[in-house]
Amino acid sequence: MEPQRSALQDEIRQQRPFPSKAQEAALGLLKTADLVRRLIAHVLEPHGVTPQQYNVLRILRGAGATGIPTLTIAERMIEQTPGVTRLLDRIEAKGWAERKRCSGDRRQVLCFLTPAGAELLCRLDEPVERIDREAVGDLSDDDLGTLIRLLDTIRAAHAAPPPECEPQGDSSHE
Repeated sequence: MEPQRSALQDEIRQQRPFPSKAQEAALGLLKTADLVRRLIAHVLEPHGVTPQQYNVLRILRGAGATGIPTLTIAERMIEQTPGVTRLLDRIEAKGWAERKRCSGDRRQVLCFLTPAGAELLCRLDEPVERIDREAVGDLSDDDLGTLIRLLDTIRAAHAAPPPECEPQGDSSHE
């Protein structure tokens, strides 16, 4: 008796079974993440915002009036990117954020959300929340809790150990 084909096999038109359940799960996770990313990008695109820029803007909103160092933004991003400074350059050029040298430590640059950035996020909150709900389909709260725990477990297994000390040097060149 031949094993039943999975939905993922049909979606990617794979003829043979996956070599392992782990490979099928990893590919299913990647395919799903790509779907969610595209759904969110579709909502953001008419506003001239990329998903990475939206992520930074939300981080800045969460930082509040105290601002947040550039390196911390890089650490908190959903998708790791080496070009956080360039990303901030583009966001700042659009008037959604601003950077200021920290008065207590001139080596450190703090980033802040501007009123225009806050207003943009307010306009995007509802459509993004709607897409988030659509992205998880008809999963019950219990199923969502299980999914969250499973994803947490995967990430925890690959979490980097915390750094022993803070990096030294000019943080404006991040």
